[in-house]
Formats: sequence, C-alpha cells, structure tokens
Amino acid sequence: MFRSIPYSESELEIVDRFPAFHGRGETIVRKTPVSPRENIEALYREKHPFWFPSIGESDTMVPDLYTVNLGRGGAEDIIDCFGIKWQYVPSAGGSIVHPGTPLLDDVNNWKEIIKLPDIDSWDWAGAAEKHKIDTRFYTEMSFINGFWFERLISFMDFMPAAMALIDEEQTDAIHELFAATTDLGCRLVDKFCEYWPELTGFNVHDDWGAQKAPFFSQEVAYELFVPYMKKLTDHIHSKGKIATLHSCGHNADRIQCYIDGGFDQWTPQLMNDIKYLYENFGDKIVFGVWPDRTDLAEASEEEQRAAAREFVDFYTKPGKPCILGISGRDRFTPVFLEEVYAYSRKVYAEQK
Repeated sequence: MFRSIPYSESELEIVDRFPAFHGRGETIVRKTPVSPRENIEALYREKHPFWFPSIGESDTMVPDLYTVNLGRGGAEDIIDCFGIKWQYVPSAGGSIVHPGTPLLDDVNNWKEIIKLPDIDSWDWAGAAEKHKIDTRFYTEMSFINGFWFERLISFMDFMPAAMALIDEEQTDAIHELFAATTDLGCRLVDKFCEYWPELTGFNVHDDWGAQKAPFFSQEVAYELFVPYMKKLTDHIHSKGKIATLHSCGHNADRIQCYIDGGFDQWTPQLMNDIKYLYENFGDKIVFGVWPDRTDLAEASEEEQRAAAREFVDFYTKPGKPCILGISGRDRFTPVFLEEVYAYSRKVYAEQK
C-alpha cells in the first residue's frame, strides 16, 4: 500500500459524524487520505497504518440470526438453539443463563444432550438483506459466547465448568466437545463470508480471567483451548480475514496462549499492565491500548495535546502498531483524539 502521503491540516476536517458504533458519544469521519477501513487493514496486514487507528473507527456486526441462536439475545430474554434460557439483566446491561437448571452436569454426557444447530436452515439471505455493511469501515462479526470456555459455562454454570477443566475423567470429552464447537465456528465463518463478503474480520469471545488472575493454569490453556483457537483462527485467515479476541480478565500471563492461538489482536482490560505487554509482545500481536492519564477531561488543551504526543511516541514503535481500544475509552477527549490523529499521521508518514 502506498505510504508516502504527506500530512495536511485539511485532514482534520470532519466530513461525517453519527452515533458511535460501540456506544457512548459519536463516530467522527475526517477527510483522511485513505478510508478508516484501509487504515486498519494496513495495521494488521502491514504493521504500518497511516494514523493511529481507533476501535471507534470500526464496526461490529452481530445479526439477530446469530444472537437468538448462539448469543445472549440482546435486551430481551431468549431460549437459544441448545434450549438454554438467557435472562436479560437491565442493571448489568447483559444476559445470564437462567440459574438453577444447567443443561449439562458431566461433559461425558454431552453427545446425548447437546445437539449442534443446523445452521443451513437459518435464514441467511434474509439476515444479509437486513444487516448491511458500511465499507468505509473495518467491520467484524462478533462471536458472542464463543466456542470454548464461555460456551462450556453456558452449558454447565461456572463452577462445574471450571472443575471439569481439571477433572481427568472429563478431559477426553472436553476435547470432543471443543472439536465439535470449533467445527461449528468454522462453518459459521464460511456462512458469514458467503453472505457478507465485505466483512473484514471476526472477533471471538472467550473470557479467561477475573480481576486479579486467570481462571485456569497455562497448562490447562495449552491442553484444552489453544489447539482449537488455532484451528479457528487458521480458518479465518484462510478466508483472508482478521481474527481478534475478546477475553476479559487479568490475563496478561496468558498472552502467549493468545499469540499461539493465532489471534491478530487482543484488547486487554485496565487491570492488565498494557505497557509491559506492548514492550514485550507488541511485535507478535496488536494490542488495544489506552492513555495513562485519567484526568484528561480536566486538563488544559495544551496538556491534552502533550499527553497525546507522548502516548503516540510510546505506542508507534516500528513493527509494533496498536489500536485505541475500548478499554479506557472514558479517558479520551476530542482534543486528545484529534492530536493523536494529527501527530501519528506525521510519525507514520516518516517511518520506513
């Protein structure tokens, strides 16, 4: 992709604005030399974007066809394709499995109880007609609930699912189940690529940790999860798409698992040491990052711009690009984001 495009002040002109893709505020479209989609593709494919990308310049697609069958139903109660009841909790802004009646109490019994959906019977053409993609932006399909630990939790509840991971009598059955759910994931990728060829990538959910530590050991991760992650990400890559990971929790100690699992990007939550992760692994995976300062909204314009330049200087090392992630987005200000754009355009234009 041609890179020697000098920065012009005219690029700061706002040519469009609309409600933010990911909620809170708005998405601003500037008079950029390439589209936001091309910029994020350059981030992943060449490790050299034109400016510091932002998750706010990308869209996430989760059509009803997926949500009511394999997701959480949005702001409503549903029964998914496995017969599991999901209860929407307004105060949490999300859904949980209705408590007290887990589908599965022993993974060894999964073949008798869990019936994988016939996705060919879903109304893909109707969903494609309803959900359109704005090709100005990087757009990824989000596999809410994923195919591994989160999915196992939905089948068993958290404690039995966590115990199953270290129960040697259930290990073989977990491998069989995850092989089946991963195959389901690959078939879903095929369908989404067929009906939404404009998709740029896929985001896979699998939360691995709590506030202070991961839920399970690295040994368990490599035994039960990484091989299936790699199978799915290899399939996504074979379609020419990007594979990103949503994994909540203090999971910095599992970063090598995410890298070996084939993911192109992970946006950690704030309890993770993002500078450590970037300095040690930023050449192997893209991180969603955030500024250190939490008081930018109270700072002077000069201080905000200085903080933006300092931020860009740290996170634009050659071969180690980042994206402004959804974590820490409450710290962003319009002035900070404008300076990140303008200054990073100059930095990346000068990098070889």
